[in-house]
Formats: sequence, C-alpha cells, structure tokens
Amino acid sequence: MNIFKDLPNLYPIPIKMQGRAYLIDTTLRDGEQAPGVVFNLSEKLEIASLLDKIGIEELEVGSPFISDESVSDIRKIVNAGYNFCSSCWVRARFSDIDAAALTGAPAVNISFPVSDIQLAALEKDRSWVLKTLPEMVAYAKKRFKYVSLGAQDASRAHFAFLTDYVKLADTLNVHRVRIADTVGCMNPASVFKLISSLKYLLKFSKLQLEFHGHNDLGMANANTFCALQAGANCASLTVNGLGERSGNAALEEVVMALKYSLGVQMHYDISKFHELSIIVAKASGREIHYMKPVTGEMAHKHESGIHINSILKNAQTYELFSAKEVGKAGPAFVFGTHSGSAALIHFFQKKSIPICKDDASSLLINVKELARKLKRNISEIELEALYTSINRKQKFFKYKKLSDIQNIG
Repeated sequence: MNIFKDLPNLYPIPIKMQGRAYLIDTTLRDGEQAPGVVFNLSEKLEIASLLDKIGIEELEVGSPFISDESVSDIRKIVNAGYNFCSSCWVRARFSDIDAAALTGAPAVNISFPVSDIQLAALEKDRSWVLKTLPEMVAYAKKRFKYVSLGAQDASRAHFAFLTDYVKLADTLNVHRVRIADTVGCMNPASVFKLISSLKYLLKFSKLQLEFHGHNDLGMANANTFCALQAGANCASLTVNGLGERSGNAALEEVVMALKYSLGVQMHYDISKFHELSIIVAKASGREIHYMKPVTGEMAHKHESGIHINSILKNAQTYELFSAKEVGKAGPAFVFGTHSGSAALIHFFQKKSIPICKDDASSLLINVKELARKLKRNISEIELEALYTSINRKQKFFKYKKLSDIQNIG
C-alpha cells in the first residue's frame, strides 16, 4: 500500500528555509530509550549543560512516568538554571501528566498513536483518540505553560485522520504538534509533501509543526532537513543520532547541513559539537563510528597525495568546513599507499627536520611498500622510525626500496 498516495501536492519547494531553526534535543529522552543506554544524573547534567552552552532552545529531558528517580532527575535539571525550555514526554494518560507536573517542567508533550497499526496494538481506535485528546489537553493546560501533542507513527497514518487530529489540536490551542516518523519509513520527497500539505492546511493558524525522524532506512537527517525546508517550525533530534533501533536524526549533522547545504544562518555554538559528541558517546556506551559525518574520526583525515597537496594550499579544496569549527584539532594527514611527497615534507617540517623533495620522493617509495606489507596506514612514530633507519644507513636518500634495507625498526 502506498501510504502517501493521497497527499495533495500543494506548493513547490521553497528556495530557502524561512526563519531561523528551532531545535529540540531529545537525547535525554528518546536517546536514552536506545536499548542498554542509562544516563546517571551527573551525565544528564553534563549533557544538558553543554547543550545549553551551544544554545539549543529546548530539551526534552525525560519521561517522568518511568520512576520516582526519573521525576527527581528531571526536577533537578529543570531547577539547574539553564536557559533552554525543559519539556517532558508522556503517554496519553492522566497519571503520566500528573508525574510530569511533579517535575516543575513548564512544557509537556502528550503522545497519541495515530496510525491504525499502533492503535490496534493498544486496543484503541480513532474515535478514542478524538474523544480523549480534548480531555487530556484540558487536564494538562491546568498544569503546564506549554502543551504539545505528539502524532505517533504519523507517517503511517491515513492522511484524512491525521488532518482531523491536527485540526482538533488547533481548535484546542495547543502549542504544537509533533509529526513523528516512528519507524523511519519516509523519504525526503514524502516528508516534504506531508509537511507542506499540513502547513497549507494551517496557513491561518498559529499551531506549530515539529518533525521527529527515525533512521531505520538511513534517511532521518535528510528527512528532518526537508521537513524544515518544507515549513516545519522545529525538529527534534539527538546527539550522535542516539536512539532506538538505528537511532534518530543527529543534532550536529542536521545543524551543519542547514548551515552549509541550505545556507541558514546558525546561532548555535558549533565549536562544542565534538566535545558534546564524545561526552554522549561515553555516557551512552555507544562509540562514535569512525566514518560518522561532522564529529567522526575520519571526517577530517586525509591520505591521498592529490588531496593533501591541495589542502596545504587551501583547506577548502577538500573540506566543506574546518575541523576546528566543530572543536576538533584537524585536519589530520595519514600516510600510506595513496600518500604523496607533499604530505611527508609537511610532516617533517613540523618536526623541524629538513627534507627536500627528492628525499621525500625516495622515502615515499618505502612508505608505500611498508603500508602494503602491513595492510594499513603508517603511524607517525613508524614514519619517523623509517626515516631515521634509512638516514642512519645512508647520508642521503636514494631511490632504494624497503626490501633492500635490513632490520628496519
């Protein structure tokens, strides 16, 4: 079944996103829901503090109905004096709203399932949603300054019912509605079509739309990007894309995409992204993949001689943004079968070791042979040892191969 076939195509893609981004970090809620992840209070406060320094507008700080300890932790975050707005995520239950009220958070997000498959699993139906929603909103409005509604599994809901849900939310004057791609089945085109259609229906309304993307098909970042481009007022993300199954849209990656791919003026302190990424990785026990964009180890590493030769003249030739911009030390050069002499000259100049182009070319032959032998890059220590060993045996370099030299270190 094509779940998007009945979405109207209402208006074309805008050239640029309108206004500034408003991002909601849900690392402490949806991120912690990743199997096996448990943050203690000190880790939560450290993550929250750094997100606050970066300038994230809102943090979804937890699900208070889980335990009394969750209520206590959320209350401590709320009372820590941060600038961001603290919000709680709850199910459509009065007891959950009561638990959230105990935290002192000013905002609550009440999640309703809106797809038939989710409703059937809970032994509910669409009429239950439309009947219960006004009761929950009225109850929550007495306890919170901001009340938002979540449309869980909106991506698999019938469009007609989803619009009924959104229109009802609008009549109840809630703050916003979260459009959740709960199982990550959407793609950038369908996201754009859905969000733009809903925005058109709400063109005379103050109701805000939020997009919440999961990464089951590897499209959470792109989907979130397109949702904001299509007119979504905000998006919820997690640091490192931490979350259930394949995770959520990654905060740091979406921010950099908005800046460099869409040209949105960023008001966040992105120089703290690398530090934040490491802190969350350590606290969650989920290592950062070395190929991860923005904060991964390889994001600013280079081996190709052609690339390094150009980077030494102008880093922008092969780097969209500098490593220092996100708080990393790079760029970093590695030495192996694809290296060129320019990288070797640059390396030894930094070590105050003079080396001419001919010497570098001679050494490069040995570097490549050793890398092939080891089936990996050559470390800086190994490179220096190779240089020293060869130089010890000859006063100057000749085009001699590694195999001709005995007892290389």
